[in-house]
Amino acid sequence: MSAPNDPRPIVLLTAGGTLANIVTNGLAARLGTITVIEESPETKGQVIRRRARLQGWVTALGQVGFGLAQRVLWPNAGRLAAISKQHGLDPLQPAGLTLHRVPSVNSPECRAILARLNPGVVGVYGTRILKPATLGSVAAPFINYHAGINPKYRGQHPGYWALAEGDAENAGVTIHLVDEGVDTGSVLYQTRVTFAPEDTIASYQHLQAAHAIPLFARAIEDAKAGRLAPRAVDLPSRQYFPPTLWGYLATGLTRGVW
Repeated sequence: MSAPNDPRPIVLLTAGGTLANIVTNGLAARLGTITVIEESPETKGQVIRRRARLQGWVTALGQVGFGLAQRVLWPNAGRLAAISKQHGLDPLQPAGLTLHRVPSVNSPECRAILARLNPGVVGVYGTRILKPATLGSVAAPFINYHAGINPKYRGQHPGYWALAEGDAENAGVTIHLVDEGVDTGSVLYQTRVTFAPEDTIASYQHLQAAHAIPLFARAIEDAKAGRLAPRAVDLPSRQYFPPTLWGYLATGLTRGVW
């Protein structure tokens, strides 16, 4: 773990994309210099095959249908712009930061860069699940931002699933230590997020990011100062995946959750 007032650098692992840009820019504005290691995304084929192994081909193809429909029919661009303006979110490619691109956060290239940088803390947002070899590559805490309330809503689209389950009081964000599970590490900070009627699955995570970035920055500062205070949260634990197209439509039509 980091020593008090650890002078070592801050590293952020991401998978790139608009939300990663928002998080990166938000952290840099609060923390100053950070180094970004960005992994290449999985191919669509890899994603589909992995989901099919976990959930079966019917569900995996239904999730593909949802993803395509979301981008074409429900982009909610106006709401995204409004959230960015209201909360000062910057979705542009970060400028002025050192960026390393690697095939995967679990690749030898990534582990070598981490070892060379020797960071005092490693932030994580939106990457593949970190393997033990990556977690053990440096003597530093790995801290993840998850757009849901752990452990009740682990996995993907947790804000949407909280609303779909009629559990709006457990829609929010979690900053937690990373272990070998899926969003199972000890919690550092949590806060609930209230969505507007015009929000949809396309905008939930943008609004969540606005609430999470200050907490993410605080947790990283805690790590640098040697004052991390992880805790367990007494909630049921479940991992969620993207909805299928038919499941999303059914939930929207019957519950008004889009």
